[in-house]
Amino acid sequence: METFEYGYIGLFVVCFLAATILPFSSEGVLLVFVSLGYDVFLSLTVASIGNTLGGVTNYGIGLIGNPSTIQKLFKSPDRFERFSERIKKYGASIALLSWIPIIGDPLTIALGFFRVPFIPVLFLMAISKTLRYTIIIFLFN
Repeated sequence: METFEYGYIGLFVVCFLAATILPFSSEGVLLVFVSLGYDVFLSLTVASIGNTLGGVTNYGIGLIGNPSTIQKLFKSPDRFERFSERIKKYGASIALLSWIPIIGDPLTIALGFFRVPFIPVLFLMAISKTLRYTIIIFLFN
């Protein structure tokens, strides 16, 4: 597989893209890297940085999102308003859920759309994504 030929750069790219709205997972790739003898700590660091920066990209997409388009996704103004209230209530702590498949990416977009302060979002997103990878390496390596 070409990803492994590119070494840590390949791992970074896979983890970055997996954190965007592209539908694939990076956990298996990280585990293969570790099983092939790549340094565990460096692999964890590269994967975490790549995945976090992918989440930052989603946050940026949210910042430039068109309010009318996003409101249409909710099909009713009431649903949009309830979602908006939840984002305001929980704020940056929602970034702790950014690691969850399927819902994590839209949540990071929503954090950008609703202008949740970036630095706390970045910090909590990095913690959650790094912790996920750490647990996966610990359990399956």
